[in-house]
Amino acid sequence: MKLIINHSSMQPIYEQILGQIKDLIMHGELEEGSSLPSVRTLAKELRVSALTVKKSYDALEQEGFISTIHGKGSFVLSANQSQLLEAKRREVEAGLEEAIRKGRSCGMKNQEITELFYIILEES
Repeated sequence: MKLIINHSSMQPIYEQILGQIKDLIMHGELEEGSSLPSVRTLAKELRVSALTVKKSYDALEQEGFISTIHGKGSFVLSANQSQLLEAKRREVEAGLEEAIRKGRSCGMKNQEITELFYIILEES
């Protein structure tokens, strides 16, 4: 499993790990039943704290993407389509929120942002 950590990103490292593993699961690159590296192994590979990886794994388990069996490891659960769809919707929502924040930070008003949104929507 190849993950890339951007230490200069404003996004916390655990969220980077979480997001990349979710993407691998959602795109079928990590199949149901696949085992994830141990927390210590992944932490060593990525050169981050084991607590950071553990936080990512805990969030993945809470969201229903993996299951952790004490002493055995963490495994990918079956890709529940409604969960995957909801995760994708949350990603779209987060992207839109970020775009709105960027627009506001450069002085755009709500109307301008809305108009730009509809222009882009029509072009897509």
